[in-house]
Amino acid sequence: MTFKEKYGDTALIAGASEGMGAAYAHALAARGINLVLVARRKQMLYDTAQQIAKQYGVAVLPVVCDLADDNATEQIRDAVGNLEISFLVYNAALSYIGPFLAAQASTHINIATVNMATQLKMLHYFGGKMVERGAGGIVIMTSIAGLQGSGYLSTYAATKAFNRVLAEGLWYEWKSKGVDVIACCAGATATPNYINTNPAKASALQPKAQTPEAVVEECLRKIGHTPFFISGTGNKLVSFLMQHVFSRRKAINMMGDSMKKVYRIVD
Repeated sequence: MTFKEKYGDTALIAGASEGMGAAYAHALAARGINLVLVARRKQMLYDTAQQIAKQYGVAVLPVVCDLADDNATEQIRDAVGNLEISFLVYNAALSYIGPFLAAQASTHINIATVNMATQLKMLHYFGGKMVERGAGGIVIMTSIAGLQGSGYLSTYAATKAFNRVLAEGLWYEWKSKGVDVIACCAGATATPNYINTNPAKASALQPKAQTPEAVVEECLRKIGHTPFFISGTGNKLVSFLMQHVFSRRKAINMMGDSMKKVYRIVD
């Protein structure tokens, strides 16, 4: 059975204009799947949609939407109309790097809205439709930052811990209903957003940043076989050390020290 035969004709990708989201779009289009691409930056979104439609010959519907809006899911639902979404990738995420109190509370609330609240609404609506049909696939992006407390990335990391636990719970609830759910746990990935933060190297243990394409292909191979995975050999090794060799206290200290060094934070 091909990927398209298993997961249907149309995928919706939230956070799709560049980086990881665009990599998912290319990978799914290469498998012959039509796309609904959601992002807030109109020109970049339209350029990505046009390029993919031309390159792969699939139908691509761009939907301009700020996922921080309270009614973002309703906007997407109205744009999609009667189109049957058979595969969902929730890649959208906001992050803030720096001391928790250096950002306004509204910044942290926006991160929680995009990374958790809007995702919950979309899973409830589009995931609910998949459960009704008895078929579908869902990818929830999480991060190794969410495997323990991550100083100077505290709110983002907390939302990524939420994402993992949510995906694992839905994997269990929906696996008997024909809907596959997977949490894709990525480490540093060479997306434009990551590169623009100009990260330094923290230590010799720090894995090399993966390409978005490598993360995506591993995820699409693993969905349907596991509720959660960590992408990349280097990330798997470091995560094993952090989770099973070092104490929790040491792991948290190492993560905070690493963030401080990578982003040259003075607290």
